[in-house]
Amino acid sequence: MTYVVAVRALCEFTARRGDLDLRFTPAPTSLEGMAGHVTVAGRRGSGYETEITLTGAHRSLTVRGRADGYDPAANRLEEVKTHRGALERMPANHRTLHWAQALVYGHLLCRARGLTGLDVALVYFDIGSQKETALTHTHTARELEIFFVEQCERFLDWAVQEEAHRAARNAALGALQFPHGAFRSGQRELAVSVYRAARDGIPLMAQAPTGIGKTLATIFPMLKACASDQIDRVFFLTAKTPGRALALEAIDSLQRSAPDLPLRTLELVARDKACEHPDKACNGESCPLARGFYDRLDKARSNALATSRLDRAAVRTAALAHDLCPYYLAQELTRWADVVVGDYNYYFDSSAMLHALTQINQWRVGVLVDEAHNLLERARRMYSATLDQAALRIARKTAPAVLRKPLERLQREWNTLKRAQTDTYRVYADVPGKLLSAAQNLIGAVTDQLAEAPLSIDESALRFFFDAMHFVALAEQFGEHSIFDITLTTDRHAPRDKSSCTLCVRNVIPAPFLAPRYAAARTTVMFSGTLNPQAFYRDTLGLPEQTQWLDVEGPFRAEQLQVRVAGRVSTRWRDRERSLEPIVELIAKQYTTLPGNYLGFLSSFDYLQQVVALLRERYPAIPVWTQSPGMDEAARDGFLARFRSMDSGVGFAVLGGAFSEGVDLVGKQLIGAFIATLGLPQMNDVNEQMRRTMETRFGNGYDYTYLYPGLQKVVQAAGRVIRTEQDRGVVYLIDDRYRRPEVRKLLPGWWAVE
Repeated sequence: MTYVVAVRALCEFTARRGDLDLRFTPAPTSLEGMAGHVTVAGRRGSGYETEITLTGAHRSLTVRGRADGYDPAANRLEEVKTHRGALERMPANHRTLHWAQALVYGHLLCRARGLTGLDVALVYFDIGSQKETALTHTHTARELEIFFVEQCERFLDWAVQEEAHRAARNAALGALQFPHGAFRSGQRELAVSVYRAARDGIPLMAQAPTGIGKTLATIFPMLKACASDQIDRVFFLTAKTPGRALALEAIDSLQRSAPDLPLRTLELVARDKACEHPDKACNGESCPLARGFYDRLDKARSNALATSRLDRAAVRTAALAHDLCPYYLAQELTRWADVVVGDYNYYFDSSAMLHALTQINQWRVGVLVDEAHNLLERARRMYSATLDQAALRIARKTAPAVLRKPLERLQREWNTLKRAQTDTYRVYADVPGKLLSAAQNLIGAVTDQLAEAPLSIDESALRFFFDAMHFVALAEQFGEHSIFDITLTTDRHAPRDKSSCTLCVRNVIPAPFLAPRYAAARTTVMFSGTLNPQAFYRDTLGLPEQTQWLDVEGPFRAEQLQVRVAGRVSTRWRDRERSLEPIVELIAKQYTTLPGNYLGFLSSFDYLQQVVALLRERYPAIPVWTQSPGMDEAARDGFLARFRSMDSGVGFAVLGGAFSEGVDLVGKQLIGAFIATLGLPQMNDVNEQMRRTMETRFGNGYDYTYLYPGLQKVVQAAGRVIRTEQDRGVVYLIDDRYRRPEVRKLLPGWWAVE
């Protein structure tokens, strides 16, 4: 059996040693790197070859990759690396890794062309100065072969182990049975469609009711696709922590049903949650868990992968047993996990690790996007960038003198726009050229400065410069999918007129950014209880035309849920004061008639507090607890614990917040919900501009901006009430607009609305 590995992955495994060092160094962007390679190639002779595909084997290991360049006349192979700043500041372990890659390519070229030897050169190209530094050594083919064999032998034990793991995994997955015996109604249909999407290599949008077990119904068939060698590994992506917990529990149920199943499941958590030393920088000079990281990685990796469930706690235990950083050990383990459970950003963000690894290693991945209706807003944030003029002023005070001129130039262009703007909010057709040029100039100056003196810029200034880099990157990709706007604000610290302004490249339609991510995967499955209307999500998320659609009919019956419309109440902003009394009276009447646990959803914390205050005043005997802004994980758990420990009371939350979805309160834990809002986004300058953008692109601006996102939140919140086929409950939709036909048609078909 053959194990295939890329040259880069082989060398990263065998040649990386020393400290983990993540001090910011101004590395070239991917576009600059490609341009640098083109520049180097353009300086060579007419016979110079580039991007040479090479493959070689040793025992059961096949190694493949593309060498950067070869000059047949000089018999010289070149490995080109772009950089910024003084080359001597490059860490020695980086150079060692680069040489390893170059020598492996040298051997593969000698074998492919029957060469007896050649010159192997590391060519470092400085993006800023356009200067080349070539380090060259002459090697015989035999010397290169010995080096290649050494690398392969170091990797082979691991490769053999990994191939055995994969074979055992696939055999066990092939025999794996659904853990609950019978599928729930709708589960089998969903599972079959997911398997077919993986088999056929096409995306799938699946709308399935809350409570049928979508998590297990998507993971199980994707693992069966691994067994049939359609998929190499599975990424389960979520918007919120509860989604990760549900995925891990679903996989635990598979492991319990098949205790010998050799499946490695890795949970990725945010850096701030995994960091053991938040007061220290990520380098060997500062953090003991970064010092000698790669020297201890081999044993830590082997020990960790002996555990099937690598959740946050297990990774931390494995890491600290070897004095390694838990966060970065988890990132290393990603290369060897069968299932990775993490946030959307690990695959869909502009610098997403899972997407990069998929491309580098040519993995065939199955991407499962949990509660996919959330991806629209999350992706918009990923591909938007804001610059605050107050932050620029702070950066000017602390930045080195060498940055004064580029900062002043940016400030001048910024002020020119501010003075020309008479309205508080204004949208521009594109990012003004002079402003963008000044920002690009600043980024160039900052990267040069950091290359020369890495510690010369303090944290507050660096934060602004990082924001500026993100802003420039998105401004350079500006198109009809985004808008550029400027908002004037009051700042008492500002000079002269006490005004400031904020620049924003604001993404409206993330489709162009997300489409390449679907193309990189074998299949992407978007699933949710609310993907209606499908055209809205397909358009805004950029799913390809061949995407399949599935609308699962759930197991729930209309008699399980009473849906009542309080059609004489308006929750519009202008009617808020008048709405308080009827909302409170409705809640109190329902609670008195049928005591139990209820959830009340309002459109804002302010509205929520007004309702709660009046309810407590008039009906102090009704137990009440509320969501508060910025609740941490422990506080959220405490809020939900009240439903599980009490048999009656009303919890209040904001629609669209932490308790509107991903919350499983079965049976008597929750018997009803009051939704006193349509969930429509606030009508303001920004949303109105988004509406106009949607109108221009899709001809349905109001619905795409307001109605569809609002009703999606309502349906998700109502879905908290009925979780099993035995549940019974009531939902009150409190607003006169629920009487409208265009609103009614967006509600689930199985509801019998009274």
